[in-house]
Amino acid sequence: MAIEAHGPRLILWDIDHTLIETRGAGSEFARAAFAEITGIRPEHMATATGKTEPVILAETLQAHGIRPDDVYQQRYAQALPAQYRRHADQLRQQGRALPGAAEALAALAQLPGTIQTVLTGNYKAVAAVKLAVFDLDRHLDLDVGAYADDGADRAGLVPVAQKRAAAKYGAVFTKANTVIIGDTIHDIAAAHNGGAAVIAVATGSDNTDQLREAGAEYVLADLTDPDALQQALEAAVGAY
Repeated sequence: MAIEAHGPRLILWDIDHTLIETRGAGSEFARAAFAEITGIRPEHMATATGKTEPVILAETLQAHGIRPDDVYQQRYAQALPAQYRRHADQLRQQGRALPGAAEALAALAQLPGTIQTVLTGNYKAVAAVKLAVFDLDRHLDLDVGAYADDGADRAGLVPVAQKRAAAKYGAVFTKANTVIIGDTIHDIAAAHNGGAAVIAVATGSDNTDQLREAGAEYVLADLTDPDALQQALEAAVGAY
C-alpha cells in the first residue's frame, strides 16, 4: 500500500489515559489473569504507568516471592487478553473513551500521508479489545503498531513501529516524521530515547508542568481541541 510521496507521517498513540480509561477494570482483569497463572490472588499488582506488561508481571511475581521466568510470561500473555475478551462488556460499561479521543483520531485521519497506529505497553490482543470496545480503532492501522509482545522496553518499540510502517507503506520513518502522543513522562522518554517527536497530553497522572519539565515541547491539556492537536503535529513534524 503506497502513500503520498510528500511528507508521510507516523503517529504513535499511547492508549491508557491518552485515548481511554478502564477505570479499574484493567486492574481487575490483571489480578484475575495473575491468579490464573500462579494460583495466588495477588495482594497488589506492580504500578503499570509507563511499563510494558512483561515488566509489570515480572515485578508482581517478584513482589509475591515468585521467580519470573518465560513460562509465566507466556501464560500471562494468553491469560490477560482472554480476560479482556471475556469481559469486554464490563470494560465498555465501566471504562470510557476520553473526551475528544474519537474526534482527534478522525481529524488526523484527514491529513494527507498521515498513518495512525499505537505504541503501547499492552499486548496487541489487549490493545485491540480496548480500542474496539470504545470504537476507536477505525482510523488506526494496528498492524504497524508496537506492543508488549515486541519487547519490554518502550523506547525500543519505536523502531519496531517505524520498520513495520516502512515495510507496509514504502516510506522511511525517522524522528523527523514520527511522533508519539501520550500522557506521561514515560511516553516522553520513549520518544526521546527511541527516535520520535512527542506531543504530551495532560490527561493522566502527570500535569502540564511535569510534562514540560520532562522535555515535551508540545503539551495539550486534553484532546478536545482537534485544531490545537493539528497545530502541535505540524510544529512537531510538519516540516518533513
